[in-house]
Amino acid sequence: MYKPLVAVVGRPNVGKSTLFNAIVKKRVSIVEDIPGVTRDRIYFDAEWLGREFTLIDTGGIEFVDSDNTIFTSMRYQAELAIREADVILYVVDGKTGIQPQDLEIAALLRSSGKPVILVVNKIDSVEQEMNIYEFYGLGLGDPVGVSAVNLMNLGDLLDEVLKHIESIPPAEEDEDTVHVALVGRPNVGKSSLTNALLGKERVIVSDIAGTTRDAIDTRWHHDGTDFVLIDTAGMRRKGKINLPVERYSVVRALRSIDRSDVTVLVLDAVEGVTEQDKKIAGYIHESGKGCIIIVNKWDLITKDSKTPLRYTEDIRRELAFLQYAPILYASALTHQRIDRLADLVKYVSEQRHMRVATGVLNELIADAQLTNPPPAKGGRPLRIYYLTQASVAPPTFVLFVNTPELLHFSYKRFIENRLRETFGFEGTPIRIVTRGKKGEDG
Repeated sequence: MYKPLVAVVGRPNVGKSTLFNAIVKKRVSIVEDIPGVTRDRIYFDAEWLGREFTLIDTGGIEFVDSDNTIFTSMRYQAELAIREADVILYVVDGKTGIQPQDLEIAALLRSSGKPVILVVNKIDSVEQEMNIYEFYGLGLGDPVGVSAVNLMNLGDLLDEVLKHIESIPPAEEDEDTVHVALVGRPNVGKSSLTNALLGKERVIVSDIAGTTRDAIDTRWHHDGTDFVLIDTAGMRRKGKINLPVERYSVVRALRSIDRSDVTVLVLDAVEGVTEQDKKIAGYIHESGKGCIIIVNKWDLITKDSKTPLRYTEDIRRELAFLQYAPILYASALTHQRIDRLADLVKYVSEQRHMRVATGVLNELIADAQLTNPPPAKGGRPLRIYYLTQASVAPPTFVLFVNTPELLHFSYKRFIENRLRETFGFEGTPIRIVTRGKKGEDG
């Protein structure tokens, strides 16, 4: 079922992102006193009086002749949000009064034919409520005065939202939806990859490193499977982060990994694996997420029959802890092999949720011990009693032994390799927890 979309629009720096965060009750959109901080559309689910809807934050709309491609793209993204939305929250600044751009945006909104709620922000006191009346001049009906910073009058605003969306059927939660985070260094082509997958310009694409500052959720349906695609800001090394905005972006990218089922690590084929790539990959692995490695810009590489093999060997050597991650050589520009990603994500998600019966596991562990007997330390042999699977996502196994300290990491790796050889678990880390007969963990 469809979940209504409510877009937050307005010129730059009127408090759109502050209002967005206040409604969703989380710091989702970046808030800074810098015009143009929110560049893309940011989607997040919100709820009021038991009714759910999706709120869309947008970059500020500016009607100025400029060669600045970022601001042109921001206006384009906001216009896309207007066309996509069921209800529009038009935010204006109650302290500055009506500005010429407010009139132009109001005309744009009237021509959209969508329900528009005029929100006069920064009404922080009873005395300032007189400022609301000026905005009747925009011709958009009764304004609603709020203070996003102080959370004043948000209830009345949300009541107005509900009046417009009450006729739209509520959405049903689908537990089968796969959340996919695209992560990597700046300018490796994550946004271009997102747009290639979706077949439309969902996020701003620019060759200016760091264009995407927020994490963006996009619903995507492919061949019977629902996905939520998260395009994230490129993660720079700490020493290269200059603005507070970029620090937020790194944190947001890491949070996107945390809430994903499968993370797609995007590498640049021209530059190869860098130190920052290794750090990002390490975080993915430690988070227990499914992982796919995409080597983007493959069209720029001069190739012979052995080129993919050489690249694969380099990646496996540099990212040794991601041996389980499948590698896809692709080009967002030419769409080479992009069509394979959806099926690969679905497969990795299934592998991450695979469960193996205890009886089958103990047959495997018995055979493994015949092939490679457990080690001994100080004359004390390791005894393995049985193996069972405790959970999925990631697959987690509990190995019961006599003394956990006797289990060397190399033998634990041997058991992991046998699990992978037998059952696959491609694209997902495996956790093996050891427990002794007295209950101590290893």
